[in-house]
Amino acid sequence: MLTTKQISDIREHLEKAQNPIFFYDNDQDGLCSFLLLAKYIGRGKGVAVKSYPEMDANYFKKVLELNSDYIFVLDKPVVAEGFWKEAEQHNIPSVWIDHHDVQCQIPGFVDYYNVMLNKKKSNEPVTALCYQITNKKEDLWIAIAGCISDKYIPDFYKDFQEKYPELSVKSNNAFDILYKSQIGKIARILGFGLKDSVTNVVRMQKFLLDSKNPYDLLEENNKNKTIYNNFNKNFNKYNNLLDKAKASYNPKEKILFFQYAGETSLSADISNELSYLYPSKYIVVFRVYGVKVNISMRGKDVKDIIIEAIEGLENARGGGHQDAVGGQIKIEDIEKFREKLENIISTKKIHSL
Repeated sequence: MLTTKQISDIREHLEKAQNPIFFYDNDQDGLCSFLLLAKYIGRGKGVAVKSYPEMDANYFKKVLELNSDYIFVLDKPVVAEGFWKEAEQHNIPSVWIDHHDVQCQIPGFVDYYNVMLNKKKSNEPVTALCYQITNKKEDLWIAIAGCISDKYIPDFYKDFQEKYPELSVKSNNAFDILYKSQIGKIARILGFGLKDSVTNVVRMQKFLLDSKNPYDLLEENNKNKTIYNNFNKNFNKYNNLLDKAKASYNPKEKILFFQYAGETSLSADISNELSYLYPSKYIVVFRVYGVKVNISMRGKDVKDIIIEAIEGLENARGGGHQDAVGGQIKIEDIEKFREKLENIISTKKIHSL
């Protein structure tokens, strides 16, 4: 967790920021981190970062467009050097909060907070860190939604259970909560909401910033109709793909491979649920998009595995958390990557997650 001084320093930054911009990773952890901080100070604009793995320099245009006086970056492991050069040139104070292994150079003018670097090292989701900063009990539901989506049950889940017993389930498995409870449904609505157009994501952000409690989102009405339309459309698409993925399950194989094509990225969602259904398997989901293949992997030590598997492949990349990673390769390298992966995993003793 953050130290007392780190919390105090970040709160001071937030109080100074009159027109902040919050860049956040394009998932529930990122979104909920932004919501907690923006609700805490009652101001700020959020921008979901869709570029992977790096937040590229083009995003600085939003800083100028919104005339922002402060930059906050949430849950992004890599930010382009060009982005920070622009921020430094325009003399804009910048705060970066993360929980991944450090993957790039941190500029000296950026106030960088990463619990992986603390004396007491940890890697809880950025949502949990932001709730530590804000500690607003009315936003507890947002904090829980972000945490369970990142496969993490925070200490304050017991507070949520007491306040909203009808929205929770008792479990020590974060994905039990995600897939079997009403707060889990909220978390999934948020995740699918981020797959909508930029215009509708901005509308969703505004709706959530105005929401007072989880029932504002759970109860479908005219105010959240657009969110539900998108959720229902993508959720149906997701379930169809998940059914196909489950059909490829082979109890004798260590790896469950699944490949699909499409503009909407559902790889992380599919790999998460497959890892929940088949915890003793390595999960590898390929999404073919043009000449590139995006990869979502789940399993014991997959971070080390994917780094080894992409070695020697042109323009290949991969990274993330130790047991949950993303990556990208060229379409012509699928079979080569798959073969390398099978060779690496065949030499390892498989463990249950």
